[in-house]
Amino acid sequence: MTETASSSSGRPKQARKLGFFGRIALFVRQVIGELRKVVTPTRQELVNYTLVVLGFVIVMMVVVFVLDFLFGIGIGWVFGGTSTTN
Repeated sequence: MTETASSSSGRPKQARKLGFFGRIALFVRQVIGELRKVVTPTRQELVNYTLVVLGFVIVMMVVVFVLDFLFGIGIGWVFGGTSTTN
């Protein structure tokens, strides 16, 4: 097995030999490399994404309200429906 071959853990031997601060520096370099790949959405894309999220939230609110209402009616029907706590 050569020095550049991967070990059984999937990490190159060079990465395993780095010290604590070397691993931190490697991590920071990799984070910066990934951040360079990020694409900022245009204003129109941002508006569209926001509207889609708000629409989804409203739909889910309606679904939860309807289910809560129906379960409330069902529980009231099963357990008698009238409250005697006055």
